[in-house]
Amino acid sequence: MVVTDILQAKCPKCGKGNIFDSKGNALLFKMPVMDKRCKECDYKFEVEPGFFFGAMFVSYALACAQMIASLVITWGILEIPVIYMFLCVVLMAFFTSALNFRLSRSIWIYMFYKDR
Repeated sequence: MVVTDILQAKCPKCGKGNIFDSKGNALLFKMPVMDKRCKECDYKFEVEPGFFFGAMFVSYALACAQMIASLVITWGILEIPVIYMFLCVVLMAFFTSALNFRLSRSIWIYMFYKDR
């Protein structure tokens, strides 16, 4: 299924190979490492130079949604002081940065893949 393939960052052509070689870790300041081609079907992920420029906009939308959700939870539901609310929002953005990087590139690849 396409949604699970996007979330697992699988190749859009074969659905078996991984888009990323490593998942990355925000705590260790390591971003995910992306493969150039699928190891199963040899599909080239970066169609043209600068292809993933648009993935930044997807990443921005994901980060905004996550930060707004954490704001609503901390301020609206838990009613904690503003400084703690701010720290929660910043920590949410920091800890989900590697996930957003992977997810935004995976979404961007699937948006422009046509054969499946």
